[in-house]
Amino acid sequence: MPQTLDSFRSSTWGWLRGTLAGWGTLLLIPIGAVGAVVTATYYPLAFIAVALIIFAVKWLQNLATTYEVTEDRLILHKGIFIKSIDEIELYRIKDIRIDFSLINQWAGIGTITILSSDETTGAQPFVIRDIERARDRREKLRELVNAARQARGVRELDMVQEATMPQ
Repeated sequence: MPQTLDSFRSSTWGWLRGTLAGWGTLLLIPIGAVGAVVTATYYPLAFIAVALIIFAVKWLQNLATTYEVTEDRLILHKGIFIKSIDEIELYRIKDIRIDFSLINQWAGIGTITILSSDETTGAQPFVIRDIERARDRREKLRELVNAARQARGVRELDMVQEATMPQ
């Protein structure tokens, strides 16, 4: 069994402080509290309840998926009650991109997008959102992809079709 080099989840705290949706969720709490005081009713407390529900759903989503990196695989552990394990062979990864919004940079999180020929991704980009230390993780993943390719003797070959000129 390959040794785990890194194991991580999307960060709920990072999502709260690093996205506009997270800020909006946090803003619901003072709106509900102030509304309850100003109107002297309990109805504005529904804003707080909605914020707590959004937070709980996001936390459960993040809890349900763990990413594990070994020397030759990116392993996805999904599920809480019904679990599944899926793997992306590192030598099949074609490109790794990292995206940051201005708020993401401030919060220290990022989104890693992986393009792969592995069946797990189904020719679609595989997106891992709200990752803490995203730059470091991307660089480590790039190094591991290159090492896995060298170990297997795999090379990436880009096929470009050139336009034909009319005769």
